[in-house]
Amino acid sequence: MYGGVNSPYIWFKVPDKFDSWSFFDFLLNQCQIVSTPGEGFGQNGEGFIRLSAFGNRDDIIEATERLKKLCF
Repeated sequence: MYGGVNSPYIWFKVPDKFDSWSFFDFLLNQCQIVSTPGEGFGQNGEGFIRLSAFGNRDDIIEATERLKKLCF
């Protein structure tokens, strides 16, 4: 992961079996977590997703716990 220092955004490398859009779909449909596919930021963003810490603290903690439960 990258970012988060003086910024509410964190970039994550998607697992090998996904591209940025398919991992976006996976997180949304399986975990109810909204992210931003890296490809939306240009060709170099492919292979990453961006998460934001904007929002309610409790919601962010819950989303983080959901992410921890993922196994790849």
